[in-house]
Amino acid sequence: MRVLAALSGGVDSAVATALALEAGHEVTGVHLRLASGCGDDAADAQQVADVLGIPCEVWDLSDEFASTVVADFLGEYAAGCTPNPCVRCNDRVKFGVLVTRAQALGFDAVCTGHYAQVTTNGQMVLRRSAYLPKDQSYVLAAAGPARLAHAMFPLGETASKDEVRALAAARGLPVAAKRDSLDLCFVPDGDLRGYLRRNLGPAPGEIVETDGTVVGHHDGTHGFTIGQRRGLSIGRPAADGRPRYVVALDPILRQVVVGPAEALDVTTITATTPVWFTDEPVTRCLVQVRAHADPVPAVITTTATTIEIHLDEPLRGVAPGQSAVCYDADRVVVQATITSTDRTRPGAVDSPTGVAMV
Repeated sequence: MRVLAALSGGVDSAVATALALEAGHEVTGVHLRLASGCGDDAADAQQVADVLGIPCEVWDLSDEFASTVVADFLGEYAAGCTPNPCVRCNDRVKFGVLVTRAQALGFDAVCTGHYAQVTTNGQMVLRRSAYLPKDQSYVLAAAGPARLAHAMFPLGETASKDEVRALAAARGLPVAAKRDSLDLCFVPDGDLRGYLRRNLGPAPGEIVETDGTVVGHHDGTHGFTIGQRRGLSIGRPAADGRPRYVVALDPILRQVVVGPAEALDVTTITATTPVWFTDEPVTRCLVQVRAHADPVPAVITTTATTIEIHLDEPLRGVAPGQSAVCYDADRVVVQATITSTDRTRPGAVDSPTGVAMV
């Protein structure tokens, strides 16, 4: 089988490529240049390819990355949401542009270093990685079964990151001890608030309690996310002396709404544009609402365009813009994007952003 292996320059993709080669596939490497802030890992990718004895190309997908991932990221924050750019990147670039180009060039599959498992016996199935702390099925699910059917994830059955590094060292791969990459490759200094401020500009407004009392001011709702506690710059302690958290964002009124921890509790999540991995009816599931968050039990009801997730127990800090992925045990059932939540408390009203506010 002809396999196009995405070599990021890191240890995971290097070992995945080596395992694909050792499985007898005809492998070609490709390094994707996505963002200038990522640093140039092309040299490391080429060194890995040289050790493995395979050809390696560099594809500049920075324009596609900027228009489909970075632009979406900024737009979502401007709208009061909290996006996950890794979800968008996997959906639109790594298993969008990359798979399309690979197929056009006659490759049978795309190999990456993601921690997940796929099988295609009659129906494409996406499962969690055997090594749960690194499981990436959550950020892959948005890519959908049609494109993931062309994916290979050789690390899906590895037991730990230590095992992956040992496999790399045993094969003489020069990236065996290289540290893991940043979550936000296009914000290399880690200053997310500064990045948003530079790109979205100031939009000053008020920080208010749930009863409307003004307790502070801010430079833009895009600098905050649901559940945030630090960096609120509230000028005085709350009347009840308890910590305050961001419980809602209203970019239209330019308000950051803060309240006690229990104001973050939600029992119903609405998510749109579902991506299904099964034709079977599903009502009970485990739902995950953030990368590496613990899944929680829920009942789901569906329409053609939305999913309502009714949680068995309240969940805190659920942010619109994030991905909701529902599982049957370790198998992905459906992925959708969270648009609103219901806190089911007396006096709750809808904000213009769709986030229930008190």
